[in-house]
Amino acid sequence: MLEPTKPTNPAEMPQSIGRVITSDDCVAEGAAWLASAEPRFAHALTLTGPLPLRLKSDGFDQLLSAIVSQQVSVASANAIWKRMQEARLTGPRKIMWASDDDLRAVGLSRQKIRYARALAEARIDFKALRDAPNDVVMTTLTQVPGIGVWTAEIYAMFSLGRADVFAPGDLALQEAARVLFDLDARPKERDLRDMAHAWSPWRSVAARLLWAYYRVAKDREGIR
Repeated sequence: MLEPTKPTNPAEMPQSIGRVITSDDCVAEGAAWLASAEPRFAHALTLTGPLPLRLKSDGFDQLLSAIVSQQVSVASANAIWKRMQEARLTGPRKIMWASDDDLRAVGLSRQKIRYARALAEARIDFKALRDAPNDVVMTTLTQVPGIGVWTAEIYAMFSLGRADVFAPGDLALQEAARVLFDLDARPKERDLRDMAHAWSPWRSVAARLLWAYYRVAKDREGIR
């Protein structure tokens, strides 16, 4: 996937950011649109019921928490994050001032210590990202080591409330799409991204619906 060749300074990007999800009513509106546009989504909603809002705060700690969650179970990630909160190691200055021993003591691996410090050093203007177009959000975040496309998409969806962002690389979304759309195989990232074009301008609600359907269909845990 080629990165957009646009400036990463949000102030230079006056384009519209599109619809922002702020309430359960927004999610319900998007779900109703999807159900009217795609009968399979209508069927899935009868099984899942109302979809969750899932909005989170934005800022440094949300991305740091995402780094903590990488390649570990939800239970392990929660335990590490709790220790970091208790040690007050969730802000950029605290991360920079802490020693490697301090960070290892709360459960961070050597690689995640490097990622946490890179995030602190990046000095991202999180307030400016609130008004930045989606491609600028993606470019800005993925320039930081340890922040991949999936993490940036999740941040845009749930910390910035963007209504038209999707995460086609997510395995749960791929599997949910396979089952719901009766596909022969789990769609690859590019294929699912192409499928999701039809769900615009409510792709992040489509993601919520597919995650909810995944839990119903598979009785398995989705994302943290």
